[in-house]
Amino acid sequence: MFADAHCHLSFPAFDEDRPAVIERMKEAGVTLLIDPGVNAETSRTSIDLARKHSFIHANVGLHPHDADSGIEAATFDELQQLARYPEVVAIGEIGLDYHYPETSPENQQEAFRTMLRMARSLNLPVVIHSRDAWQDTLRILDEEHHSALRGVMHCFSGDLHTAQECIKRGFRLSIPGTLTYKRSTLPEVVRAVPLESLLTETDSPYLAPVPFRGKRNEPAHAAIVARTIAEIREIPVEKAAEAIMKNTASAFNLDLQ
Repeated sequence: MFADAHCHLSFPAFDEDRPAVIERMKEAGVTLLIDPGVNAETSRTSIDLARKHSFIHANVGLHPHDADSGIEAATFDELQQLARYPEVVAIGEIGLDYHYPETSPENQQEAFRTMLRMARSLNLPVVIHSRDAWQDTLRILDEEHHSALRGVMHCFSGDLHTAQECIKRGFRLSIPGTLTYKRSTLPEVVRAVPLESLLTETDSPYLAPVPFRGKRNEPAHAAIVARTIAEIREIPVEKAAEAIMKNTASAFNLDLQ
């Protein structure tokens, strides 16, 4: 019924109790999960996890923090090889993150462009991380022929204008548990954009929603995000969940029949 479009279930944070986490996920009605890599190593573990569970799909990615110090060509070659595995449904997470003052925008931008070109060459959607970097993110998408790219803005945190710019470029917005935070500006976005543009995610083990804020996040909590979206839009939760599941399947080219 519910979908988690971005969950690092393959991360070490879940090594001690992953089967129990999966069981709670099922009990909450979360039946689809996308597990993204952030470098070559985590992309491999994401693929391994997807091989074990039919409801999990892997992404191969390079997080901007991992690209900040520069990346050797051999790493990109390895990522491209991994992206050819049948368990992989997207390139991500990739993007730009300028939050920290020691950031190297140049290295991040170079890696971002390389990964976008990889996605185009493999005809795969992209999952984009953008933090304090929206202007450069959208500019690079335009310069790298955004009309040939498609995908998801992971953990969307922009304002309504930014949301509309992303949607105009053919991207969907993946809404995290921060939607439930008191100072969140996401309710305005969720209320205003088309339902067809929305996905739900947890970004587990990070960003747990209220009432679990400050604790380890879990994929089961994708249900909380979907219910919050339904409340904001004043529609039945079943309608929201059905639309979001359809959007997720479309974004990642999944056949859920």
